[in-house]
Amino acid sequence: MNNTIRVGNLFGIPFYIHPSWFLVLGLVTWTYGSGLGNAFPYLGSGSALLLGLMTALMVFGSVVAHELGHSFVAIRQGIDVKSITLFIFGGLASLEKESNTPASAFWVAIAGPLVSLLLFGVFAVIGFGTAASGVFSAILSVLAAVNLALFAFNLIPGLPLDGGNILKAIVWKITGNPNKGVVFASRVGQIFGWIAIASGLIPLLLTGSFANFWNLLIGFFLLRNAGNAAQVARVQEQFTGLTAGDAVSSDSPIVADNLTLREFADEQIVTGQKWRRFLVTNSDGQLVGAISAECFRTVSPQLWSETLIKDVMRPIAESTTVKADQPLLEVVQLIEQQKLSALTVIRDNNVLVGILEKSAILSLLQKRMLSNPA
Repeated sequence: MNNTIRVGNLFGIPFYIHPSWFLVLGLVTWTYGSGLGNAFPYLGSGSALLLGLMTALMVFGSVVAHELGHSFVAIRQGIDVKSITLFIFGGLASLEKESNTPASAFWVAIAGPLVSLLLFGVFAVIGFGTAASGVFSAILSVLAAVNLALFAFNLIPGLPLDGGNILKAIVWKITGNPNKGVVFASRVGQIFGWIAIASGLIPLLLTGSFANFWNLLIGFFLLRNAGNAAQVARVQEQFTGLTAGDAVSSDSPIVADNLTLREFADEQIVTGQKWRRFLVTNSDGQLVGAISAECFRTVSPQLWSETLIKDVMRPIAESTTVKADQPLLEVVQLIEQQKLSALTVIRDNNVLVGILEKSAILSLLQKRMLSNPA
């Protein structure tokens, strides 16, 4: 999420706040402060507002606890949690990747609502035991009600809500395809989005009432995010069955290590190669290094006829090579994570297949989407 402010770490997880959160904090503080002031006139406006702020912070603390529930289960599954962010509609735990199985995805999704349900029980029990405490009991009632609402709202079975992720896991289990789960749960999320928009728009148009205006905002939020999730899933579906070897450029820049620099230079001029960096193979076709224009500068032109490519080539970092049978979707994720423009593709015996560029992946994906429209 853009324009967020990092405020520290929570159990090693980067914690961010979006500027929109401060607006909600102010509104919630004012709402709870006014309610406490009306219910307990002896507090005074200043004390009521301060208690309202404390209540609002505890409410958002409950939201953070909800997101930590997701995060801790994900971490137990070996999934890195990139961040937790508070924003206008609540909280968001950003995970490094999807769970490996539908059962694992289910537990990550249900963990947040279960934390909210647990907090509801804790606050309700404490509030019941301190019913005569006045202000303190009222605050506990608010916290119990908020956590119950968090539990119920997040179980709505549509993305991007937790209930949508639970539904996605169920459909994934039934079909064996996680992308079908995402598409189905996204469509349900869009339905709930339109329902929320209607519940906010109809009173506004008929009576001019803004009482359900928040529903309108939530509806647009559900529509946008559910639509984005479905679109991503459809794209990922096109990667099914594709491997790194399928996207290798047919004119990959490959040169034998026993050529002299002169032979290589002449060959490059004659063929008009567009490449500035070439992969080097030995007599068995195995990848042994790379050579670029910078390598030529280390050798005097008078010695080009006597110098072999293998004498000046440079090693290739293991992090920039992938196996030919590796799923293409994993390769794309690797390219994005490491901010690369290309990767070298090899077989298990280190035999070079070729170079894989982002442009070649996009081209392959476009052709597949045209031949297999969703």
